[in-house]
Amino acid sequence: MESPHAPRSVFDEAVGLIGAGRFGAAEARCRRALERWPGDVNLQGLLGALLLKCDRLAEAEALLRAVTEAEPDFAKPQEDLGFLLVTTGRPAEALPYLERATRLDPSLDRAWFTLGKALAQLGRGVEADAAFERSFECSPERGMLARGAEHQKEGRLEAAEKLYRRILHANPGNVDALRLLASIAAGAGHADDAEGMLQEAIRLAPDYLLALIDLAQLYKEQDRYPEAIECFDRILALDPANAQAQFLRAGTLARASFTHEAVGAYRRCLELRPRHAGALLGLGHALKAAGDHDGAVAAYDECRRLTPDSGEVWWSLANLKTYRFDDAEVATMEEHAAAESTKTSSRVNFLFALGKAHEDRGDPERAFDFYRRGNAMQRAEVSYDPVQTEVVNDRIVAAFDAELFEALRDAGDPDPSPIFILGLPRSGSTLLEQVLASHPDVEGTAELPYVGRLATGLGRRRGGVAYPEAMATLSREALAELGREYLALARTHRRTSAPRFVDKMPNNFPNAGLIALMLPNARIVDARRHPMDACFSCWRQLFAKGQNFTYDLTEIGEYWLQYQRMMDHWAAVMPGRVLTVQYEEVVSDFEAQVRRLLEFCGLPFDAACLRFHESERPVRTPSALQVRQPLYDRAVGHWRRYERHLGELASVLEPVRERYRRYEADARASADGGEARPGMAPGGT
Repeated sequence: MESPHAPRSVFDEAVGLIGAGRFGAAEARCRRALERWPGDVNLQGLLGALLLKCDRLAEAEALLRAVTEAEPDFAKPQEDLGFLLVTTGRPAEALPYLERATRLDPSLDRAWFTLGKALAQLGRGVEADAAFERSFECSPERGMLARGAEHQKEGRLEAAEKLYRRILHANPGNVDALRLLASIAAGAGHADDAEGMLQEAIRLAPDYLLALIDLAQLYKEQDRYPEAIECFDRILALDPANAQAQFLRAGTLARASFTHEAVGAYRRCLELRPRHAGALLGLGHALKAAGDHDGAVAAYDECRRLTPDSGEVWWSLANLKTYRFDDAEVATMEEHAAAESTKTSSRVNFLFALGKAHEDRGDPERAFDFYRRGNAMQRAEVSYDPVQTEVVNDRIVAAFDAELFEALRDAGDPDPSPIFILGLPRSGSTLLEQVLASHPDVEGTAELPYVGRLATGLGRRRGGVAYPEAMATLSREALAELGREYLALARTHRRTSAPRFVDKMPNNFPNAGLIALMLPNARIVDARRHPMDACFSCWRQLFAKGQNFTYDLTEIGEYWLQYQRMMDHWAAVMPGRVLTVQYEEVVSDFEAQVRRLLEFCGLPFDAACLRFHESERPVRTPSALQVRQPLYDRAVGHWRRYERHLGELASVLEPVRERYRRYEADARASADGGEARPGMAPGGT
């Protein structure tokens, strides 16, 4: 009979490869050895643990069951199989394996801890507590870590931090404490500290996938997309079957404007886990951005089938702007919106989707009621202070006076490549971007966050003097460095060799002065729409993130007044630097406005810009599918259909309404049933 034990050196070599994060090499070494010693339970158990670590659960389970049957007195495989069964939601099945593991080796702190989890899931609380206590007796560090995690979960962050620091004081190499402490630091806005701790944890444990995922997510939240993608690639090199890493990588690729690559990554995630609802939703978003309407609907439909009570997927269908709900779908949404069990976030999504459904059915009264309820509920969930908006704008107006522009004339980086489109959302910015991006010399990127990031970061660079007051301390070279930094950040979103690119972040309008100073040859375009249409269109839109001023009609009207104020200020202190493109004029005389836009941007006329809807470039805004249609004017004056409900908004906007009266006659005609005409532009894009 062949010896049941492979040479110790083979086992140790495989363990070393696992410790170095070389999972593939470790698996190959184990399998080669098992060809020679097929009955070696140590190698079989190690391979089972490795497959478990790599989330290859079906393979791991089969191998670990074989080992536990062959060697019922081998504690570690019993523990690993019990852990796998608890992880996959089978605590009752896990119980005998974990109980046997703890009997065979009472020092296995993880076995005791997993046993506690299994007992807790089975409702056997007293026994679970006893198992947890045994785990903590075996490993006081694990006990402190568990208590810290409980404090953290309940929001007692100071208590959690103290425990993690105690652990690290005694054992600086505890990678779990490093990771959990990093999560507290990240949540408190101390990204640099969090990054350092995560990098140290990964240095100590190169195969620590949770720390790698946290680091990748930290990079993603800072818009450091190349570093985030590199982290996810490292995770997937260690564990190619990690569906969650594929999912998170896909989301990062989408954010970084790698739309087609994101589609592929979502599909790979779904190959690994076909019922991954988040991946189906993300795939729908990516296909929408890529212009694949049917593919987006199919992905959303499958997601809706798996999670029918998730309002987000129903709103995603409504937000295509081209999808029409049938009677059964409307009834289902109304049922979910009324159910007490529906989460607030889902209910908000259902209410907005119902607003859109009834609007499409020509029932503005019911549509308005659903929009009103959805907005009221969402406003209670978000934070927005209109007074703070006004105060910040006061400071910007004071800091960016005519003298500042005169003193810093021609400072900044001279690169002429950026074209900024700013204004309020839903005011035609996506249409203008699509027109420009149809030009062979222009690339459309996305709504880039970098101008705002650079502005808020100035305080850290200027000895604590915050933006905008820090502008007075900037040298000409410092401004040029800011411009170069912006260009480097924007470059990560460039996919072509076109000499110009568009950044269409609408929220850049308060920072138009900063743009003009740090990039003196950049073009700045203000996409403007009649204030009633612009504000009402924003109020009807549930934004995925930000734009918290849009969920109350009075607040959005006041925000428009601040927008008008800021654009008037920029016109006064830097005349000629901003081109205002009025949406209603684009609708009424499309070619003339396209020529005017191209001339302002220093671009020769190209007829492809008039055929913008033929472009296949990805578009990541609510208007992604609208700008792939021929031009129409149905959205002009849309607010008129709801006029009797909008007295509050009209009253707030009265100080500026006179400036836009000339557009209201056309708006009234459109609201009275005007049809699409050649040369008409899609609205609210």
